[in-house]
Amino acid sequence: MSTKKDNRKTGEASRKKKSALTRKPSAGRKSISRKKPAAGQKQSLKQKQTSGQKVFLIVSAAAAGCLCIVYLCVSFYFMKHFFPHTTINGQDISGQTAEAAETFFKEQTESYSLTVIENENRTETIRGSEISLTCMEMDEIRAMLKKQNAFGWLLKLWSKKSSEVQVELSYDRAALEKRIQSLGAVTAEQIPASSACPKYDGNTYVIEPESYGTAVNINAVKECITNSVQTFAPEVDLKQADCYETPKYTSQSEKVTSACETLNTCCRASITYNMDVPVVVDKALISTWLSVDGDMNVTLNEAAVREWMREFGKRYDTLGSSRTFTTPSGKSAEVSGGTYGWSVDEDRETALLIEHIKKGEVLAKEPAWCQRAAVHGAQDWGSTYIDVDLSAQHMWYVVNGGIGMQCDVVTGAPEESKTTPAGVYYISEKQSPSVLIGEIQADGNPEYEQEVDYWMRVTQSGIGFHDADWQPAFGGDLYLSRGSHGCINMSKYDAQTLYSMIDMGVPVVIHY
Repeated sequence: MSTKKDNRKTGEASRKKKSALTRKPSAGRKSISRKKPAAGQKQSLKQKQTSGQKVFLIVSAAAAGCLCIVYLCVSFYFMKHFFPHTTINGQDISGQTAEAAETFFKEQTESYSLTVIENENRTETIRGSEISLTCMEMDEIRAMLKKQNAFGWLLKLWSKKSSEVQVELSYDRAALEKRIQSLGAVTAEQIPASSACPKYDGNTYVIEPESYGTAVNINAVKECITNSVQTFAPEVDLKQADCYETPKYTSQSEKVTSACETLNTCCRASITYNMDVPVVVDKALISTWLSVDGDMNVTLNEAAVREWMREFGKRYDTLGSSRTFTTPSGKSAEVSGGTYGWSVDEDRETALLIEHIKKGEVLAKEPAWCQRAAVHGAQDWGSTYIDVDLSAQHMWYVVNGGIGMQCDVVTGAPEESKTTPAGVYYISEKQSPSVLIGEIQADGNPEYEQEVDYWMRVTQSGIGFHDADWQPAFGGDLYLSRGSHGCINMSKYDAQTLYSMIDMGVPVVIHY
């Protein structure tokens, strides 16, 4: 009995254990089921991996081999064919054999002609036969192909840069030179090109356009045509190839427009000199002094300005000039010389005028004077002056056109060293009293030494008005026998009267 119970218990426990192993896991629990592969399965997986690697290596090797074969085949191809982007004398021979290139050049040579386009679309033709044009030798083309590194084709395939090879064609150079010299462009009248340039149109400066003319640059023509023959060019336009002489400056050139502006600035100047009749320096005159050179440098002719000022001075300078006038006594007289009168400072005024012009100034002025006078005109001493008539031995002091005083006088003796000089002077010194001293003689003493009460200098040499109480009388012919050393002798009363009336600078007219 006990044995059966034990067996029953054992079987029950075994069922419980089996039931527990086959029961689904409850929520929140994970059930891990691990199955170990069999030994045969592991061996099969390794075999598959090894087989895949072998296939990849075989395919890669085959592809590399194919690429090498392709590379070598292309390399062998370029041993007999020119690379892409290869030109000979400007002709594309990419992919051609040496034989094909030679055939091409022979065909080009046999039928070649160059059309030369000249001015006004005139054309001339230079034929290859005229210059004995022949093709290069086959050896030359083969040598060029041989220099080509066929195994470098891969780099050339992707390069966009042309490989230019220049080969000298065979032609008669003398014949080509002669043919070039016979071209109409060369034999025609060679009118040079001229640059645009400012021109005065009577009112202002405007830019005159450039002209191209007909002159050619013969060296440029030769080079251009020779290069065209070398490259089998069908035509060449000499104008487009810059074979004609071109102007240095066009109307758009900055230097031309700048020069035009400078010239017009000068012509805007207007300088009016306030003379008895106004003198105007404006664009009509200024334009004759202006010039522009080939490099567009503007020049004001300063020498011409100086010459104009010299003529201006001659017209208005009265210092030392001859004047015709009517004396207070009513007679007509002529006087010249002296130290009184207008005198333009020509050097200073020339410099000022040049400056006014360059700045384009508009103004009215008087010229710079070395010396001035009372008025412009023949009688430039005006209406207040002293008149001394050497013939009449009489003097007048004219004030504002009226006689202020007059008296007889005694002037210089009729000897060359004592004559009273004619001319127009002015009172340059007044002194009361004064001592008159003559020239120093050989013995060291002055020729004379004379005290006077009233002294009025006229010349820098020492001639003037003064009282002379040693004279017995005045006027008449006394100067012939009792003439002075050149001074104008007066009575003390008259000298005192004149001294009290006149000022420094009063003009003195001495005449016959």
